[in-house]
Order: sequence, then C-alpha cells, then structure tokens
Amino acid sequence: MSNDLVINSTQNGCRIALLKNKNLVEFHYDESGDQFTVGDIYLGTVKKVVPGLNAAFIDIGYEKDAFLHYLDLGPKVSSLNKFTKLVQRRRNVSGKLDRFKIEPDINKLGKINQVLTKNQQILVQVVKEPISTKGPRLSCELSIAGRYLILVPFANGVSISKKIPDSRERKRLERLLSSIKPANFGIIIRTVADGKEVAALDRDLRNLLKNWHDGVKKLRTAKPRDKVIGEMNRASSILRDVLNESFDSIVTDDAKIHKEVKDFIDKIAPEKSKIVKKYNGKSKLFENYGIEKQMKSLFGQTVSVAGGGYLVIEHTEALHVIDVNSGNKSNAETDQETTALTVNLHAAREIARQLRLRDMGGIIVIDFIDMRKAENKKMLFKKIKEFMKDDRSKFTVLPLTKFGLMQITRQRVRPELTISTQETCPTCQGSGKINASILVSDQVEENLQHLLKKQNEKHITVAVHPFLYAYFTKGLISERMKWLFKYNKWVGVEQDSSLAITEFKFLNKEGDIIQLETA
Repeated sequence: MSNDLVINSTQNGCRIALLKNKNLVEFHYDESGDQFTVGDIYLGTVKKVVPGLNAAFIDIGYEKDAFLHYLDLGPKVSSLNKFTKLVQRRRNVSGKLDRFKIEPDINKLGKINQVLTKNQQILVQVVKEPISTKGPRLSCELSIAGRYLILVPFANGVSISKKIPDSRERKRLERLLSSIKPANFGIIIRTVADGKEVAALDRDLRNLLKNWHDGVKKLRTAKPRDKVIGEMNRASSILRDVLNESFDSIVTDDAKIHKEVKDFIDKIAPEKSKIVKKYNGKSKLFENYGIEKQMKSLFGQTVSVAGGGYLVIEHTEALHVIDVNSGNKSNAETDQETTALTVNLHAAREIARQLRLRDMGGIIVIDFIDMRKAENKKMLFKKIKEFMKDDRSKFTVLPLTKFGLMQITRQRVRPELTISTQETCPTCQGSGKINASILVSDQVEENLQHLLKKQNEKHITVAVHPFLYAYFTKGLISERMKWLFKYNKWVGVEQDSSLAITEFKFLNKEGDIIQLETA
C-alpha cells in the first residue's frame, strides 16, 4: 500500500490531495488569508452571555460571533482566566506553570454567567470552523497538537490513545512522559507514539512547549481578536497526523511550499526527508497524477462503484442520504442474496471513501440493498467499520435496521467540501445552442497566428481539452508539426481536463496566461 501527498499551488492558496494506491481519499483546499482554522487560539471578547442556552457569544474577528457553550469551558477555565489577566497586566509571568497556583475546578452543572461577563477578554480555541450560517465553535480547554503528543496547559494527567492496545507499551509511555513533562501541564499521547524512543518524544514535547511560550509572549501585547497561537497550514497538519512508514512521496509544484514542507519533515521525521520532491514536469501536477479526472468523477450526485453498482448521494440541511443501487450487477451472481451482499460490500468501501473525501458530517443514512440473512447484515456492519478505520474524524456506526438502513454519525470540524462536476457550456452559457465545436481548432490556429506574427510572442504553450490535445499531437505529420513548418517556432501543447472541449488558453514560459492584444 502506498500513500502520496500531492500539493498544487494556486493563486488563492493550495490544493492538497492525499492518494492511497493512486486513488484519491482526501482533498483539501487551503486558502490564503485570514482563516479560522481548527486549533487556532485567539484572544476573544465576550459579546453576549445567554443564560437560556448556557452559552456565550465571543468576538474573535469573524463576521458572526463564535459560540462557546458552558460544557466547552473545561474544568480549568478559572485558572486560564486568572493566567490571562496576569499576563495581560504584564506581571512577571512566564510560560512556565510550575509556580502558578491552579484554581479549583468549576462546577459541571454551573451556569455560564457565573464564569463569564460581558466585554471580558478570554483565551479561546477554535474546535469547529465556520459552517453554513454558523460562526466558529470554541473551547477554553486549550491544547497544542504535535506529532506524537498533545500538550494541555493547566492539567496534570497523562492520557494515552485507546488505539494503542499493548498494555506494556501503554505503561512504558505513561511512565516515560510522567517523568519528563513539566508541572501543571497535561499530556495526551497520540497513536503514532507507539514504539517511539524517548528522544523523539522529548523533541516533540520541547517543540510544543516552545509554541506555548511564544504564545504567552504574544499574549502580553495582544489586542482583542488577535491570534495568539496559530495552527500550522493545512498541508503540514495533514502530514503531522497521517505521515507514516507507508508514505512514498510528497510532491509539490511550488518552491516555497517545497521548502516549508521539507523543513517541517526535517523537524518531525528526518528519516523521511528524501520523499519530499519538487515537481518540474511539463503537464500540470494534478493532471499528471490523474487527480483532476478523479475529482470530476467522485464529487457528483451519482458515483460509480466497483462491480457495476452506483451510489446516489443527497445532501440536506438535517442529514445526508446515500442510496445504494445494483446497476448492471444484478445478473452477475447466482441468486439475489449473493448479489445484494456483493454490491453492498463494494458500496460500503466507496461510502467510507466518500465520507472522508467530502468530509461529510452529522447524520448519514445509508439505504443498502435489502438482505435477508442475519450473518450477511453482521458482515456488512463489520466491514464498513473496518473500511472507516483510517478516518481521522470521530464516528459512530449503528447496525442495519429492519428496513435495511444504516445510520452513521461523523464529526465535522470544517465546512463540507463540494466541487461542481456539472459544466456550463462556455459558448452557449447554458442556452443549449453553440457554434459548431469543430471550429475550435480553427480558432486556436487564428489566435496562434496572431500571437506569433502580430505580438511576436515566444515560447508559447496552448492548453486544451484532452480531445483537442490528441487532434493537435497525434499522427506522423501532426498539426503541431505543421505549425513548426509554418511559423518556424515550436509550440507546446498540454492537455487540461479542467477545460471544456471548446475552451483553450495560451501560456508563456512562466505558465502565465497570454492575453491577445486587440487593435
């Protein structure tokens, strides 16, 4: 099994694709600019306390106030508030908490107005990004995530991931971290820490403590809405969470991102430094890895499933509904029950992939093909949990109901990703009438002649739909070869499946679009 991370730089940020055995399993779009990313810690201001909801609305700079419920304050919020005030008053308070007196825990059944008041400044952490019409969701239980550990200020315990099953390893890690962690800091040991040496764990802990100390320094002069501790960019956070021995390559087409990723890998896993590569190919990065084509086929309302079946995915405000259909698979097996089981198992694998790929959250209801045998229903229930084991989001799967429905709840911390797979005709703009598409080759020829003869452009590359690419490049004496004889200049041709069949663009040596000058 191979894992590849492909990072494509765009004008507004970068597109990040995680491939498993060349198949797209995660896709993220990391926009540049001010984003309210999960893990970011802000100095917020209490705008409104709502006793009826037992919650408060906090201003952290988003257009809508963020939501903070009493249960998300955490038991140590009194210590956090006390520490925040001391630092802001510029008392001689450092990031070390060994001399800081921890306040008593707040009452679990208390009220929000007993802890917060209007216009109070408070340190908060984003736990859910703005989704739909809602602002960010916040927590006061601060935590700073690293490669192997999570640092929790104002706590004292050592917790271990339940996914580390070996009792001897759990005791080793607990004993080890208890001996090196600073006073009044809690530690959560992540699954990837299993079997790691003390040097790697200690290095990770030092990095986390440095982030905390830097944040405390920033807090001294911070103003309301300021970000005190920022989560790393999306690409680095994915690497931190999923990087393991099965990773074969991390490829990017941007020099700056290449340096950032390489520096990050050198810090968290120096032995993996060689897998970070800079892409210098002629075709576009996502085109080269077949990602553009996969995105077009995977984000539609209907998704094909191995073996001939297909899924119909509907999104509503309340929940997501997935209908499983057998398609042309119905005649491939000996009986109806075997057909239903085969299609359902193929569908379960694709559904697990779709949930992760689209980052679907909330309630998901799946209408599988009806099966009569109890053992087949149990097998399907077991398999879908197995297919979802690599999902980093928290989820719960319930067994099939008597109506053949399966219910899944899945945590969503960022807006669901939707990509339009329906194209508006660039010529008719949806009217249903276009000029003859065969004329597009003539239009390319006319524009090319204008660029070479009138604008005297050099090093031209024309990007076209794959069908046009074949037309211009195939054959012993191809159209591209004729251009060479006619203009005495070599014209590059690259295929771009994101373009419609009647679309094309001319690029210069740097990859920028060449505009046609009009008289």
